[in-house]
Amino acid sequence: MEITAENVLRALSFVMEPDLKKDIVSLDLVSDISIDGNTVFFKVQVSNPAMHSRKRMEEACETQIHLKLSPEVEVRAEVVALDQDKKDAPENRKVLPGVKNIIAIASGKGGVGKSTITANFAAGMAKKGYKVGLIDADIYGPSAPIMFDVEDQKPGMKEIDGKNKMVPVESYGVKILSIGFFAETDQAIVWRGPMASKALNQMVSDVEWGELDYMFIDLPPGTGDVHLSIVQAVPITGVVVVSTPQPVALADARKGINMFGLDSINVPVIGLVENMSWFTPAELPENKYFIFGKDGAKELSDKMNISLLGQIPLVQSIRESGDVGRPTILQENTSQSKAFEEMVNNLELKLNE
Repeated sequence: MEITAENVLRALSFVMEPDLKKDIVSLDLVSDISIDGNTVFFKVQVSNPAMHSRKRMEEACETQIHLKLSPEVEVRAEVVALDQDKKDAPENRKVLPGVKNIIAIASGKGGVGKSTITANFAAGMAKKGYKVGLIDADIYGPSAPIMFDVEDQKPGMKEIDGKNKMVPVESYGVKILSIGFFAETDQAIVWRGPMASKALNQMVSDVEWGELDYMFIDLPPGTGDVHLSIVQAVPITGVVVVSTPQPVALADARKGINMFGLDSINVPVIGLVENMSWFTPAELPENKYFIFGKDGAKELSDKMNISLLGQIPLVQSIRESGDVGRPTILQENTSQSKAFEEMVNNLELKLNE
């Protein structure tokens, strides 16, 4: 067979990337093919950059070229580590390979409404027609079962490729998994860091999530073991930080933003959401009372050059909607549902930039 770039690619299409379980040509891992007489040069990327892995890939490429072209061909393969962009691409991931966007929702401190924001992000994207999942990783204060009115439900089980996997609970088009499904409502969850991390890993890897456009992960407040475990175990697309406008909350939000920017974590901050921006009483719908300060998160977003995705008012019906298990964004044409819709639209636009 003639030695051409096309025939070299055809031969290399029989070489499998051992970790990604697909051939190196369909994964677009082969580049810089050149031919000089009877010698073929090319570059190939591998998921595992260890020397033994690179050597096995080189031998596999040489074997297929000799089989498909000619034993006389001299193969010069440069085997390098997989580019980070390719490694993080959904089709190349080992973890959650069917999920296009994985968004963590974080807050520097508790009590700022992070879980409410997460629930409305998830319900809002599902309302738009996207396939959505939600992992309630707030181990010590799981609230997703209440906010989606599924407290009495339990995840199912399904055998896939000989392994038993959990099937998430579904509500309002959102697939949900929470530690709250495995504990009584009044039961305190007292776990050390390693136990919490193990539970989170199971919620990611031992669950049949299927194909999703968006996965939202509701993180615990603060900065700690669980956050490190999540970013190490899951290829997060980016994080959204939630804060109220008051200086105490903003100081903690700043710490959270800086944590995700550390070299050891290095997760992009997509934007900020300011919750409880102002109070509007039902009898005075046009009035705004800035109980926790005005535009605090907006000013922080400007200083840190981070997008402000939304400002959510402090309205009684938002709390009531969470308590009855129907996210506010599902309301029709109210000022608060419009605020959440703007927040969801801004996230969608930001991810599509």
